[in-house]
Amino acid sequence: MPTYSVEQLDDVSIAPGSILDGMDLMSPFVWAEGDRYRMLVRGVPWPLRDGDPTGVIASGWSDDGLRFTLDPEPAIAPGTDPDDPDAGGCEDPTVVIDDDGDYVVYYTGVDARRTQGVMIVASGPSLDALVKRRVALAAPPGEGNIKEATVVRTPAGDWRLFYEYAAAEEKGVGASRIGLATAAQLRDHWQSVADPFPIRMDSWDNWHLSTGPICQVEGADPVMFYNGATLDARWRIGWISFSADYARVTGRGLEPVIVPPPPTDRTKTDIAFAASSIVENGMISLYFSLEDRTLRRARIRYYA
Repeated sequence: MPTYSVEQLDDVSIAPGSILDGMDLMSPFVWAEGDRYRMLVRGVPWPLRDGDPTGVIASGWSDDGLRFTLDPEPAIAPGTDPDDPDAGGCEDPTVVIDDDGDYVVYYTGVDARRTQGVMIVASGPSLDALVKRRVALAAPPGEGNIKEATVVRTPAGDWRLFYEYAAAEEKGVGASRIGLATAAQLRDHWQSVADPFPIRMDSWDNWHLSTGPICQVEGADPVMFYNGATLDARWRIGWISFSADYARVTGRGLEPVIVPPPPTDRTKTDIAFAASSIVENGMISLYFSLEDRTLRRARIRYYA
């Protein structure tokens, strides 16, 4: 079986004086653009009080992929109308560059009562000119909290959207699962299909599953660094690979790729959560969060 091995771990920092100062940081979506790195990142007020948004999404840039400077205004902020689907918060950004060069951002919108999450699309020619377009995916009856988009294009030119959802009762009350939807074109309606893979009852991912980034190194199948957890929500990062059309699983790691160190604060969560990846010089740069508060980058090498 192939192996994905972590060879380096680095802190990812935000320059002081940013619009997210004092907030917990998570969901770092990083991509290469020209000679720089760009990022969308979620900030959460700490402590989170009644009336605070569950997230604000900021944009930033870096020359080295580790030290980022944020733009002065949020890229995506909660809606101001209580009936807006993201009035309670904006979470989990994922960026796709369309064929016209526009940014297409999938993010989770949380309602004003913090009871429901839906997948929303915003797009625009720049990160400071994003316009919220539509709800791309909402939960069917019995399920909820659609979030954590991973969007990929197949060699045939059609699209796949992996997402996290709250499972219906028959799958485990309160459990997260990974769903899959398809579309012929990026801006088409998404059609949900069968879940791409299940939990493993005898393993570290025996209760919760959540999407992570997909990338591909030369000589390997497309791989997702997904997030999995036990009933008590101890989240780790593992890997699973697919055929080129994402119709078949071709491999799955037995053990996590990344296990978080013990929390520095016992009141914080025991969690490592993958958000984005870049293939650079034959290695994978995986961006993730720890304890839902700080950002990290792992450098990962593939061994056939």
